[in-house]
Amino acid sequence: SGKGTQCEKIVEEFGLVHISTGDELRQHVKQNSALGVLAKQYMDAGALVPDELMVKIVQERLAHQDVVERGWLLDGFPRTGPQAMALKRQKIEPDRFILLEVPDQILVERCVGRRSDPATGKIYHMTLNPPPPEIVDRLVQRSDDTAEAMGKRIVMYHNNVSAILGYYSAVARRINGLRGKEEVFEEIKQFIHGSIPYDLSGLPPRKPIPT
Repeated sequence: SGKGTQCEKIVEEFGLVHISTGDELRQHVKQNSALGVLAKQYMDAGALVPDELMVKIVQERLAHQDVVERGWLLDGFPRTGPQAMALKRQKIEPDRFILLEVPDQILVERCVGRRSDPATGKIYHMTLNPPPPEIVDRLVQRSDDTAEAMGKRIVMYHNNVSAILGYYSAVARRINGLRGKEEVFEEIKQFIHGSIPYDLSGLPPRKPIPT
């Protein structure tokens, strides 16, 4: 079950504000904010937006009233050890950290079949979550949603994940994302509620012993 699907379900269940750093970055650039202007300079030069700047963008969003009232779900961030360190320096720390695990080959297949609808921003998968036939012609594929690009991203991910877990292992749970979306969400829900423990083994939660 994919990260996007589970984020939607978490937001629906717990009322948290879903924060995607990519969306926030694009919004700042579009609005020409001070942070957006700065970020655009790096993007135009083909460079990565520095970690400290990404954290400032996150900080700015976390200060909004809706987040203060409802809490937050940070999607796909931090992606590196330095980003995790920068968040920690700013006292931005999660109560729960979910690591949704799927084998590399499955990730490539999911990625290559992914399409987005520019009209609604909704993400589809041509086989796993097919779009309605009437909108197929307007769907677009991201330039980095190719097997080659995904392979590079997966190598980078494996290099980064252990550094990130160094910061969050005390509040983290590794969850097998290969199962059906409802089964995956049930485990996530129990973890957020605190009825199953932090655990990085990736094993399913133990069933209660019958009494």
